[in-house]
Amino acid sequence: MTDAEVIVVGGGHNGLICGAYLSRAGVDTLLLESRTDVGGCTSTVSDLGARFNICHCDHTLIRAMPIADELALSDHGLQYVEPQAAAIFAFHDGGEPWVVFPDPEQTLDGLAVAYPDQVDAYRRYLADAFPVAELVVEMARTVPSARRFARVAFRRRAAGLGRLLDWSRRSAADVLGGYFDDWHLTMPAVTVGPTVWGLPPDAPGTGLAAINYASRHLVRSGRPVGGSGALTDCLRAAMVFAGGRVRCGSRVERLVLDGGRVTGVRLADGTFLSAGVVVAACDPARVFVDWLGDPPPAARRCVERWRGMPVPEGYESKVDAVLAGRPTFAGGGGLAERHPGLDPFGQSMYVSPSPEQLASAHNARAGGAVAERPTIMFDIPSVSDPTMAPGTGRHVLSLEVLFTPYSLVGGWEGSAEPGRWLELWSSMMEPGALDLVESWRVMTPERYENEFAMHRGYAPSYGASPLAAFIGRPRETTRYRTPIKGLYLSGAGTFPGAGVIGVAGRNAADVVHRDVRGSSLV
Repeated sequence: MTDAEVIVVGGGHNGLICGAYLSRAGVDTLLLESRTDVGGCTSTVSDLGARFNICHCDHTLIRAMPIADELALSDHGLQYVEPQAAAIFAFHDGGEPWVVFPDPEQTLDGLAVAYPDQVDAYRRYLADAFPVAELVVEMARTVPSARRFARVAFRRRAAGLGRLLDWSRRSAADVLGGYFDDWHLTMPAVTVGPTVWGLPPDAPGTGLAAINYASRHLVRSGRPVGGSGALTDCLRAAMVFAGGRVRCGSRVERLVLDGGRVTGVRLADGTFLSAGVVVAACDPARVFVDWLGDPPPAARRCVERWRGMPVPEGYESKVDAVLAGRPTFAGGGGLAERHPGLDPFGQSMYVSPSPEQLASAHNARAGGAVAERPTIMFDIPSVSDPTMAPGTGRHVLSLEVLFTPYSLVGGWEGSAEPGRWLELWSSMMEPGALDLVESWRVMTPERYENEFAMHRGYAPSYGASPLAAFIGRPRETTRYRTPIKGLYLSGAGTFPGAGVIGVAGRNAADVVHRDVRGSSLV
């Protein structure tokens, strides 16, 4: 007798999705989570008498996937509130903010006032980018294989395929520069693409960031009522309802092998849990570097490749604050005139540096420092979702900053940087905003490592090209099977990558079910 047929390691949204699908299919599944609760970076946590999302609260691509319907998450309480706009883009230089709405024409109407000379370019961009964005979404909905991807391309008569392959080889700066000659139109896509990925905009392979605006028109963003963690709470409920088991406070320290195949895991407290299949829904590097001793011959080349990779460091931090009231956005006059009724605090706002400031930020990061004008992403979640408010008339502020290097010169303890970021934020508001801050806390790369087991504060992300996904290289991150029998991967480090998408969990469950039951789940 084993402790479970399948053990899923990692209680983020992908691990929970994998566990829920397998449990619904009748597979005896045990999910292990090292923290005291599930959710990972999709969590909503309690602190300072308020509720804060660990990471940004907008959910977009997961809403284009069939996961919520297939797992009947609404039966477990999942509800979304939809902000009026997909994003507001602002700038450190005081340039006019502009807004991406779900409706392209509404977006163009705003651009016609804020950046009239870029309207025709935006129309031309959308004509080219929409087929690419549609193809990317369709590929994300597809369990990866060359045959299935080819079928998607054939069904669409290859619409967008050539440009998808072309853009995926080029840099974001090159692709976006082919449409826009004003950096106020290019830098927001850089902010939510290469900057979030930790790469400069001229890096080859970052060109698919150009689909960002089109994607925001294609798929409407939403926020789970009660915070981002409401999604993972509902996923846990769905898994348990289907007969699955969740065990928190259980940190896996080693994989246990016998004869070249998985037989279970050993926890940090010495407990051995047996299973013929283990799905590691966590950082693949830690699986191959930390959880294995001498790998079996069939896996040696794969393991050595992972062990030879550079060790990346985290570069993102987040300030959470309790506000005694609502501030007033200093740049809101123009927005109010162009978009009557739009509440700038009910949407996500991205504050981009200029190209020169971003280059300086990359240099500062390399030297263990934070730039004077870093990339900022902020919102007040309690405006669009009153259930997040810590009390009548009070609000919570979410303020994310890039780049904030793990190896900060002088260390993060006692650093004045987080306070400076709040001052930067307040400088974008009418006077008195800083006085509204009752209390605040900061999540630094160091805290992400200590509290969320993110090695050196780094959030892993699958970053291979669409062509690599098509041909299945590397196999363990594009097809979820590893060379070690019984060991599978899932999570943000596998196709299609980071963000709240969820299909890595769905796909891994399908692969496991085909291997252990002989049939597909999806």
